[in-house]
Amino acid sequence: MPHRVASTLLPEEKGLQNSRLPLISQLGRIDAQNDAEAVAAWLAEYQDSPQTWKCYRREAERLLLWLGSHHQQLQDINRETLRQFERFLENPQPTAQWVGPAKPRYHPQWRPFRGGLSPASRRQSLVILQGMFSWLVEAGWVIHNPFALMRDKSRRLNNQTQRIERYLERALWEWLWGWINAPKEQQSERARYEHARRRFIFGFAYLLAPRISEMSGAQMGDFQQSEGRWWWVVVGKGNKVARIPLPSDMLDCLREWREALGMDGLPGHHEATSLIRALDKRRGISDNQLYRLIRKTFFDAADALEEQGGKPAYISTFRQATPHWLRHTSITHQAQSGISLRYLAESARHARIETTTRYLHSEEAEWHQEQQRHRLGETIPKERNDPV
Repeated sequence: MPHRVASTLLPEEKGLQNSRLPLISQLGRIDAQNDAEAVAAWLAEYQDSPQTWKCYRREAERLLLWLGSHHQQLQDINRETLRQFERFLENPQPTAQWVGPAKPRYHPQWRPFRGGLSPASRRQSLVILQGMFSWLVEAGWVIHNPFALMRDKSRRLNNQTQRIERYLERALWEWLWGWINAPKEQQSERARYEHARRRFIFGFAYLLAPRISEMSGAQMGDFQQSEGRWWWVVVGKGNKVARIPLPSDMLDCLREWREALGMDGLPGHHEATSLIRALDKRRGISDNQLYRLIRKTFFDAADALEEQGGKPAYISTFRQATPHWLRHTSITHQAQSGISLRYLAESARHARIETTTRYLHSEEAEWHQEQQRHRLGETIPKERNDPV
């Protein structure tokens, strides 16, 4: 197994200790003694955005672990090294060393990868690492940014131009929601509770497009009424406060969930109790617990769909899906339902409207429909005297 980086990329991880410092580090722009500490200094810039911090840590960690397995450091990366790392992201080998099921970071079976990364995920990784290297150059830790040598950088690293693909098609979502809501016979009290919790989690995720940290950290009192309208008040990325309108279906989901918890009606004023709870119906659950619960639901759904003889592509989608796919699904389906781009961007809490436009698939559907005008002739002559 590769040496692991601690959750804060602390220097005591011996496998990532540097035996020598980069010469340029004498400039003293950051207080670091090795690559792990330099990357930790970069990550500290994102400590106010926990999900961004986790995402950036994951990509930096993969790079540091890979470099450590090759006895290299950040300053050793050149264009050829970068090509090798890209191939590694696509197919991490040896599998037993790098790939494994989702486990807590302290678990002995923890691995940096769930599998090889898709083109979109590899592109996202490169985007993050490009930004990290730019920062490290300014910090005086490395001399150059190897990403600047990528000839096709503008195509591959302009992540804003990529259309969102990781979502559930409407037909697949409708099957999943029906499967989640299907009545179960002779359930125990615990099974009924777990069924109600799963229904609420997926309803919440689909109707309001929360990030997983926003779901696990939500409280009952975050749902508030103002002038007869219900809103969800959430603190999102960058500690930005947003107020999202609640669809009537969300109010129904909330009532049913509270009933499963033994609570009446809708939340009261400033009800400071966890929204999504553990089996004791009191304690909240962590990001990691929620992540694993959603992933298990996707895998169970894949098995159920396979038993029904469902489309192989749909079964594969379930097995690939992560909790963030639910956010993509929600935003995409809201766009397809005709919600205006202005309000969609507000609900998604995107800093730039260009980010929201990545979820718009309406032009593609219209293009496909228009293309049907282009037809072969109504009748094809059986004999042609002149060659075409």
